[in-house]
Amino acid sequence: MSERNTVLRSLHDVGLAAWFGGSLMGAVGLNCAAKEQGDSWEDGARIASSAWAKWTPVNAVAIGAHLVGSSGLLGANAARVVTQQGVATSTLAKTVLTGTALAATAYARVLGKKIETASSQDPKDAKKADRHPVDTGQAERHLAYAQWAVPALTGALLVLNALHGEQQRPAQQLHGMWQRARTLAPHMSNGHHWHVTH
Repeated sequence: MSERNTVLRSLHDVGLAAWFGGSLMGAVGLNCAAKEQGDSWEDGARIASSAWAKWTPVNAVAIGAHLVGSSGLLGANAARVVTQQGVATSTLAKTVLTGTALAATAYARVLGKKIETASSQDPKDAKKADRHPVDTGQAERHLAYAQWAVPALTGALLVLNALHGEQQRPAQQLHGMWQRARTLAPHMSNGHHWHVTH
C-alpha cells in the first residue's frame, strides 16, 4: 500500500502543473496583452502567435511527461484500480478528461497556426493564405473557446488528482477494498450456490 513512485508521480504532477499553468496564463494574460499592444488585428495576432509558438515545445514536453507519469502510475496501481471501490471510476474520468484536454490543445494549435499564417508578413505565408483563405473571425472565436477549455479540463484533472491522493490513504484503501468485496460477495455466493445445486 505504501510503495513509493516518486519519479513517476513527479512527472505526472509537474507535467500537469505546467500544462494547466501555461494554458491559463496564455488565456488570461498573453492574449489580452497581445491585443492591447498591437496597433492592428494583424499586429496583435502576430504577437500572440509568436508567444504561443515559443511555448508550444515546452508544453509538448510537459504533456509528454504527464502522460509518461500517468501511464506508469496506472501500471503501479493496477491492483488498486481493480480491488478498491471508486478508483476505477475516478481513473476512467481522468482518462476521458486527459483525452479531451489533448484534443482541445491540438485543436487550439491548429487554429493558432491558421491565424499565424493569415497575419504573417512572410510572402510564403501570404501565398498559403491566398490558396487556403481562413475566416479569421470564426477562427479566433473557436480558438478562444479552445484556449479556455484547456485550463478548465486540466484544472479538473488536478481536482481528480487530489481525489486520487485521498484514495491512497491507508484507511481509504482498506475501506474501498472492503466495500468492493461486499459488492462482489453476493455475486460470488450466488455463483457458488448455483454450482452446488446444479
